[in-house]
Amino acid sequence: MKPFLLVLFLALAGPLVHAADTPTVAEPTATERLGLARDAIKAKDFRRAVAELNIAVREEPRNADIHNLLGYSLRKQARPDMARAIEHYKTAIKLDPRHKGAHEYIGEAYLMEKNPGEAEKHLAELARICGNTSCEEYADLSRSLVAYKAKAK
Repeated sequence: MKPFLLVLFLALAGPLVHAADTPTVAEPTATERLGLARDAIKAKDFRRAVAELNIAVREEPRNADIHNLLGYSLRKQARPDMARAIEHYKTAIKLDPRHKGAHEYIGEAYLMEKNPGEAEKHLAELARICGNTSCEEYADLSRSLVAYKAKAK
């Protein structure tokens, strides 16, 4: 190889070799984003949770847990987006009709929307899913419904 071509080759190949040695940072998977969102929810940073879950739901649109937590985070924001929250709960239930968390949370959303009749339907569904009234989701929604009715009097 002629010296000029050798120098030109090395000059051009150098950055390519270096680039191959540089580690790349992988984007989080939908499962990892779900974990990041759970951490954000624990910290009551619902804006960050919504951001993570919006990406996760695009990556795994058939994941009921992601839809459920996205609905929860949308509902718990400083300015709740109830229409989108309910839509994500409905999607979670469509994907997994026995998803206890989604039934609990959509029931609570309906109470926020002053629709106790719909909340009662999901409470009844939880009783059916749980086989009794002792599961945590049933107990939580039941307490919320009792409190709602007491406040409405």
